[in-house]
Amino acid sequence: MAGETRGETGTAADRRLAWVNRQLVGVAVGSVAVVVVAATLQLSFGAYPVSPLGAWRALADPEVLLSAAAWRAFLLGGRVPDYGTATLVVWTIRLPRVLVALLVGANLAVSGAVLQAITRNELASPFVLGVSSGAGLAVLLTVVVFTGLLPLLPLFAAVGGGVAFLLVYAIAWQGGTNPVRLVLAGVIVSSVFGSVQTGLFLLIEDIGLVQSVVAWTTGSLVGTDWAQVRMLLPWSVAAVGASLLGARELNVLTLGEETAASLGLSVERVRFLLSSVAVLAAAASVAAAGIVGFVGLVVPHIVRRSVGTDHKRLLVGCVFAGPALLLAADAGARLALSPAQIPVGIVTGLLGGPYFLYLMRKHGDFGGFQ
Repeated sequence: MAGETRGETGTAADRRLAWVNRQLVGVAVGSVAVVVVAATLQLSFGAYPVSPLGAWRALADPEVLLSAAAWRAFLLGGRVPDYGTATLVVWTIRLPRVLVALLVGANLAVSGAVLQAITRNELASPFVLGVSSGAGLAVLLTVVVFTGLLPLLPLFAAVGGGVAFLLVYAIAWQGGTNPVRLVLAGVIVSSVFGSVQTGLFLLIEDIGLVQSVVAWTTGSLVGTDWAQVRMLLPWSVAAVGASLLGARELNVLTLGEETAASLGLSVERVRFLLSSVAVLAAAASVAAAGIVGFVGLVVPHIVRRSVGTDHKRLLVGCVFAGPALLLAADAGARLALSPAQIPVGIVTGLLGGPYFLYLMRKHGDFGGFQ
């Protein structure tokens, strides 16, 4: 009897993990390896020299790891206790940049995967559907016009991204929506909002502020600290968790609207709710790191080619691959023209453009779910 119970339990566990395949494990392991190498470069490289081994020793310092006061300062804000120089540099300057890169990479990759499923188009992304432009315009307005509201920057970014997507939805609505109209409406909204952003530069008289805003509009992790980590963490957990819970619905949506409706799915309701999750993830990332291009476009495509079209596998793969790509790109951005630092969005653009050109040449059906 006990043997039968153990057998039934084992079978149930096997069923729960049936979606995990060898390709997904390979993506996860490869991504973790990239993260470890890129994080080592990020933690050890900088004006204050720290060896790779010294950086990891500082990171594993029990005086910090086991200190309630230190974690209270990191996660809630406040004064960080006094530690050695290397430990302070690693924990307060370099580690937050690594963590922000990981969170932004996961958010953008998951957001892109969700939006591609909703539109049934592999070329969809937060940028294409106007989300990044809307969030970016809201952040830029806050920085340039409503400077007293800077503490509410993440909220304004989320509102801006949400308003942009509502506009996209309204333009695309004709007794319902369809993937083609959503993409076309997104291009329209992105173009208009991008033009308004450019016009706002004329209102900025401070050259230093202009340079920082330009860096932000191309996506930059320079100067990130624990404040950005605190801002991103709850939104990231909520967005990624909600996306994983909606994986089955995303699978059904990719079958087409008529098939999804025949299977009992409320297409418009599910599409809107999952779109809201993608908007939340993308807007939080824009508020923390600016407009980082191509991550939400490239990562879901690469992962899909590796693990297949099941969205539970795809989303989990994006959670691993997105952070790996963005952290590696940011390490390259720091090292390429050292001591000068270029925005990480430039590196992701240089990587993403040629990759999609290659795909366009190789795959004649590229761009839509078949």
